[in-house]
Amino acid sequence: MLDAAPVEQVVVVTGRGLEASDKLTAGRTLTRAEIERLASGRIEDVLRDVAGLASFRRSDSRSAHPTSQGLTLRGLGGNAASRVTVSLDGVPQADPFGGWIAFTALDPHAIDRIRVTRGGSAGLGNIGGTIDIDSRSVAARAPVDTLFSASSRSSLDARLLAGTRWSEGFASVSGSVARGDGFVPVVAEDRGAADQRAPYAQGAARARLVQSIGSTAEVQLSVSTYRDRRTRGTDFSDNRQRGNDASLRLVGNGATRWSALAYVQDRRFDSQFASVNAERSAAAQVLQQRVPARGWGARVEVAPTLGPFDLRLGAEWRRVSGETEEDFRFVAGTATRRRMAGGTSTTAGLFGAVNWSAGGWSAGIEARADHWTIDDGRLIETSLSGVALTDSRFGDRSGWEGSGRVAGGRAVGKSVALRAAVYRGWRLPTLNELYRPFRVGPDATAANAGLNPERLRGVEAGIDWTPASHSKLSATAFANRLGGAIANVSLGSGPGVFPGAGFIAVGGVYRMRQNADAIVSRGIEVDGHWSRGVWRGSLSYALTDAKLRASGAALALNGKRPAQVARHSGSASLGWELGTVGLSATARFTGRQFEDDSNTRPLPAALTFDTGASLALSRRFTLELRAENLLNKQVIATLASDGTRERALQRTVWVGLRVR
Repeated sequence: MLDAAPVEQVVVVTGRGLEASDKLTAGRTLTRAEIERLASGRIEDVLRDVAGLASFRRSDSRSAHPTSQGLTLRGLGGNAASRVTVSLDGVPQADPFGGWIAFTALDPHAIDRIRVTRGGSAGLGNIGGTIDIDSRSVAARAPVDTLFSASSRSSLDARLLAGTRWSEGFASVSGSVARGDGFVPVVAEDRGAADQRAPYAQGAARARLVQSIGSTAEVQLSVSTYRDRRTRGTDFSDNRQRGNDASLRLVGNGATRWSALAYVQDRRFDSQFASVNAERSAAAQVLQQRVPARGWGARVEVAPTLGPFDLRLGAEWRRVSGETEEDFRFVAGTATRRRMAGGTSTTAGLFGAVNWSAGGWSAGIEARADHWTIDDGRLIETSLSGVALTDSRFGDRSGWEGSGRVAGGRAVGKSVALRAAVYRGWRLPTLNELYRPFRVGPDATAANAGLNPERLRGVEAGIDWTPASHSKLSATAFANRLGGAIANVSLGSGPGVFPGAGFIAVGGVYRMRQNADAIVSRGIEVDGHWSRGVWRGSLSYALTDAKLRASGAALALNGKRPAQVARHSGSASLGWELGTVGLSATARFTGRQFEDDSNTRPLPAALTFDTGASLALSRRFTLELRAENLLNKQVIATLASDGTRERALQRTVWVGLRVR
């Protein structure tokens, strides 16, 4: 009798974490093909194709101040801190001190897909939704993929993904370098001699190693670094960021799936701030800021399957620390005072989830309990001659918070599915919100070490129609109430001396970070994509009716729309590809917004168009032509109290060569 031939063992190495079911969620997945059609090469523009997802400013990471790049969904209000959890290969990307997102560190050229999920869940710090980013692996037949682009204003952009693959793993390196002379942010009608171009210089690099362990597990090691320097269009407005991150993740995909993740973030932010006189003829330095911050975290989970039930059990821990060091009160060009403010916060939680599907029905339950602490809080101000002016040491605080989600759905026929969910989430104030006062022009905002966590309650219902394998249309209605929403609440105007802010001149506004009663947000979201032959298209639209609920000292804000929240937003893309030629166009619309919570400074609605064309010269070389803001629409990003307007972007045409 002959022995049976040995069965060849196949090892599949993905470089990804545990996949989660998305049948009962409202969201959108941005594929590699959609990312490659991006005109600007900026991840924040990819995210703008998801209606209702917005950063605090309309500017991108070439000209915006880094602290304005917090993300939010469903009209829950914007500030520096993100109300959306952003992760890259499972690692949170929010700055440990301020909660903003360093978009420079996220290179679209090295990203495979982006999954945006709207609505709260049992995720740490998640009240608006999640953005899960997965890195590209290395293709065996194309181990090198580079893109070199050039544009006006001496703009250059170079991106690389390279690596090697073997039978049980792969290694890759990715890098990006971008620079440009920039444009003058202040619009022509408002600018003066002090206004100038806002150049930028940015770079990032990342290395990954993925190796199988046996037949069902793999280890994933990642290290990355980035550098970012840009100015805000005047003297003394230089700001710089740098970061170094590392992570180690183990993933098992056997009968019982499991994962274990540990990571560390080392970040630093340096910034100058300037005061421009009324004639905008001269700028004077008013602040020199340094913000070192660190974050550490770990997460473990197991996901067994028991009959029709998929379970998920785990624990998570995250600790952040940071301090802003500021020289201010400049006299004759020299700082006379110094401020140091910061602290530490820690969150540890246990979570569990169960999903069930049978006979066209599906249901899911998530629950999580977190214990948080805020400690070592301080705000110290001294004169540079050594005299103590303020020495505030804030008491340590701690507490428990719960979050969860209950969802259900029903398939109707082969192409229609109904779903509904209720959820609760929460967010801990960032160290920046708790301890750092700041000024923007004549306006001043005081910190508030007594801020409480934000708490979200929400409900949603939706329908998904899938008429074909490559086509889908989804619609979701939602209602949210963000209790204790942290906002910069307007409490007075200058001239005068105000607590935590000092003297404010005529025309300036005094604000303080406070827990407002609530932000109430209701709306409808529509997402769709389709492809047929050489054509492909996508659309996304959000109608968001968001209002502040305020009382007491903030009563005047009751019923106002939260700052930087548009009622209407949307995007639509159309692409055509035949043989060696490809064409694409994207339209994006952002409705009228308000610069301030008092709704006295409106930002006009804006409709912009991006286009792209590609021509494959050979199997390895492709010529690309891309245009951002093709019609050079004036998109207003900020409106100061004196009426000065800044624009978010200018028309930019790129010529690029892609080499595989």
